[in-house]
Amino acid sequence: MNKDSFSFVIYMIHACANHWKYHPSEVYQKMKSANCIMGFLVPNYEILHTQSTQYVVEDIKEYLTVRGISV
Repeated sequence: MNKDSFSFVIYMIHACANHWKYHPSEVYQKMKSANCIMGFLVPNYEILHTQSTQYVVEDIKEYLTVRGISV
């Protein structure tokens, strides 16, 4: 993970936390348990960082839901 993708992951954790009304640490734990960070956000950084925040939040929600994590 490089500096840009790291910054993007942190930004998205906070964006999801704000949208879902969770503490960022709770969102991080949900993402970590579903391998969302290293299995989805980082590998797809080049595509995802060009999308709107709302779009990526919805993508993350779908990714977590498919893996049995409720948000």
